[in-house]
Order: sequence, then structure tokens, then C-alpha cells
Amino acid sequence: MFELEESKDIHGFLILNRERFEKELLSVAVNVRDKINEIHLIGNINLLDNAHQLILLVVNQKEKEVMEFAQKEGILWAKHAMTLSFKLEWIRAIRKTFWSFLELFDGMNSVDKKSQEFYAETSTYNELIDSFINNFFISYSTYKDELIEKQRTLVNKLSVPIIPITPDVSILPLIGTIDSNRANVIEEKVLFEVGRLRIKTLIMDLSGIAKMDNDAIELFLKLLNGITMMGSKLIITGLRPEIVSNMMKLNVDFGTKVTTRATLQNALQDYLKIDQLNNNDTLEDLFSKVIQ
Repeated sequence: MFELEESKDIHGFLILNRERFEKELLSVAVNVRDKINEIHLIGNINLLDNAHQLILLVVNQKEKEVMEFAQKEGILWAKHAMTLSFKLEWIRAIRKTFWSFLELFDGMNSVDKKSQEFYAETSTYNELIDSFINNFFISYSTYKDELIEKQRTLVNKLSVPIIPITPDVSILPLIGTIDSNRANVIEEKVLFEVGRLRIKTLIMDLSGIAKMDNDAIELFLKLLNGITMMGSKLIITGLRPEIVSNMMKLNVDFGTKVTTRATLQNALQDYLKIDQLNNNDTLEDLFSKVIQ
């Protein structure tokens, strides 16, 4: 059992009795205490140091510093994907231990607060702790949202790889699933690149497309119309049976605007007059033969 050091002000009391405070805090935060070393290792976050820093900011009523500290903490927890339930339990434990020490401090200094004074103090301290929680979660969610958006933008850019193979001919190999969001991204990127590169013939290979929902098909058809309106010849290769079936249900008719070929190899043979291609060639093989 630690002997409590006396102090005439709460700030000094908390500093002098930090070791006792940490012991009490760990006894309250049952689920977090076993994760302290792991959290420190993963995110270089010292929970005990941070808890002590927070309560000192609270008792000194440093509202701005509390908010800045919370924002910094939120980014750290988001960056390292730390478990939020641990943070919630830790803050609850800090609040409970803090109020326990306020009671001990008043008792040691024979402070008999009037109800009005007690409630004012309670309100001030709780508002600062609540401000920390709110700013922590705002910072956490903002960082996560920005990270997700950056990752989505990166994926979208990488998922529309227009590859020029001659000054007039480019290939757009698409893979994965095309939903409405991705269809819109593809439309924006493709139309921009067709104009920028002045593509005369675009070979769009769909052999890697696993799924395309009805909304995406309709958006895809708008893209095809847009490409031909810009004066480019469009060749579609590798249409899978299930996608063709969905298109037939929607009464899709390419008409004369679009030429289809069974494989990318067939299209390259037709439009680049290359004879040494075969159906086992990878894209890397195709490009190496094209530039020979």
C-alpha cells in the first residue's frame, strides 16, 4: 500500500502520488492493463504517461491543450488501427480514478465543499474529459475517412490502366468487379485519357471482369457511346458468358458503334497485323511482341 504524499493543491497532489494513481487506474481498467505493453509496442503509445498528462491538463483547465492532445491521440489510434473499446474503457477508468483522488485530496486537506462549489467543479472537469473524448473520436474518424478516400482514389487510378501500344492504339484491360462507383470512375478516367492521348482505337479487354451489375452495365453503355462520340474506334474483347447474359436481359445492342472480338489476341492480330500471337500469351508477352 502506497503512502499518500500531502499537497495543498490538486496539481501537486497528483504529481506526488502518481505511482499510487497508476496502480489504482490499472486496477480499474481490467481489460486494458494486459494490453499496455502491446499498445506501446504497436503505436509507441504510453497509456500511463498519457493518462497522467490528461488529468493534469484537466485540473489546470487547459481546454485548448486537451483538444490538441485528443486530436493527436485520435490520429495515432487510427493510424495503427488500435481497438476503440480499449480506449473507451481506459477513459472511463481515468475518470473514475481521477474522481477517487479528488475525494482523497479533499479528505487530506479537510476540504468541505458546498454543494454548489462541488457541482461546479464536477461540471468543469467532466466537460474537459468529455471534450477529450469527443475530439479524440472526431480526429480518429476524420483520419480514417481520409485514409479510406486516399486508398479508394489510389485503387481507382490503378484500376483504369490505359496502356498505349502504338501512337493510335491503346489497351484498357479491366479486372475484378465493376459496380456503379467504379463504372463512374472508369467513365471519367477513360474519356479524359481518350482526349488527352488522342486515341484512335481503344481495345477494351473484359476477360478479367468477374461481375458487372445492371446499374454498372447501363453506365458502361454510356461510356461506350461517349468514346465513339469522341471519334475513337472501340473494340471490346473477352466478354464473359454471364455478363453477356445480363446484357441480353437488358436488351443491350452494341449496334455498329462497337466491334467485339473473342480475345485480346484476336483484336491485336486484326488491328496491328501481328501473326505470332496465341491465346496463351500474357499481357507482358503481348506487349513484348507488339514492340518487336
